[in-house]
Amino acid sequence: MKDTKQQQIKAKQFHALHHSGKMLVLPNVWDSLGASLLESLDYPAIATASASIAYTNGYNDGEYLPFDQLLTLLTTITKSVNIPVTADIESGYANNYIQLEENVKKLIATGIVGINIEDTNRETNELIPINIQCKRIEIIKSVSTNMGISLFINARTDVYIHGEVFTTPESKLQETLKRGLAYKNAGADCLFPIAIRQKEDIKALVEELNMPINILTLPSVPELNILKEIGVVRVSLGPAFLKIAMKAMKDIALKLKNLEGLSEITSNEVTSDYLKKLVIKK
Repeated sequence: MKDTKQQQIKAKQFHALHHSGKMLVLPNVWDSLGASLLESLDYPAIATASASIAYTNGYNDGEYLPFDQLLTLLTTITKSVNIPVTADIESGYANNYIQLEENVKKLIATGIVGINIEDTNRETNELIPINIQCKRIEIIKSVSTNMGISLFINARTDVYIHGEVFTTPESKLQETLKRGLAYKNAGADCLFPIAIRQKEDIKALVEELNMPINILTLPSVPELNILKEIGVVRVSLGPAFLKIAMKAMKDIALKLKNLEGLSEITSNEVTSDYLKKLVIKK
């Protein structure tokens, strides 16, 4: 009961972060250490990235990571921090409504208070019809409500990923607007138009949908201060944090092959004691 009460409180906190007037920046992590790091730096919430979790566990992104393994990892992450955790669940690991309902119950049981849910069919690699995706969102909302957790639904639409389907930039924007409104009416709390880059397109979504918009940091996306000015509520990094970590490791590894880089290792401000403090909390 105590854990449920705390999860309910975190769910309310996470919802409130999207309506505070401040832009919520969420660097996505893949394990409990990264989550603890962000919490120690006073980030108000934690987000995971499916790609980062998959790659660091030896799988390709796209629901190749076993669902049970994802549940275990999410449970470990939520237990490592005292702030809200939202999880990237891809397309929900479900081929039908019944399976989706059961999976959502298991996901909420890990302690998360938010999810990303995509509208791409993993089997066909095509956009899921709007009415079907809306039904999926309604199921998620219903299950979470019945469990007493106000799960924050970040509805990801992949229109801009499937750009070849649309003949003009305007048709892509109109489809995104159409899906955004439908998902909002179905119970989604935020729209995540992944791969959108143009300032005017983003601005149109903010103004016409009147709901929180989540933007992914990609090349040519407007600067963070510009996104804030046009009303973007949430910004995600996706697997960018993992890429940055891997680049740092790659750079020093190449130097070591040439018997260089020792000072960068010995002078690193992230010491063993620093890592221990992140893990062993009073």
